[in-house]
Amino acid sequence: MEVTVKRKNIDLPIDILQKLSEKAMAQGQSLKAYIEQVLISNANDSINNPSPSGDSWFDNPQNKEEIKLGIADLKAGKSKTYSMDEIKELLGV
Repeated sequence: MEVTVKRKNIDLPIDILQKLSEKAMAQGQSLKAYIEQVLISNANDSINNPSPSGDSWFDNPQNKEEIKLGIADLKAGKSKTYSMDEIKELLGV
């Protein structure tokens, strides 16, 4: 599989570059390779985990499958959404 790569210059503070360099050396990587790996991993994680906070609950494939099934049920008219007021009324609170 051929991957198209686009070069981009990024500006980082010196102290951050030093910290990243230390992490790269600890993993036996060049700074460039380390930064690329971190950015690629981060981008892929955000695609696989829809939570803005990175909630690990979404890392469980079963949880994601349940969400997909629930959305499919909702679209098929097999389930109903309730407002908070409706829930309170049903619960008598």
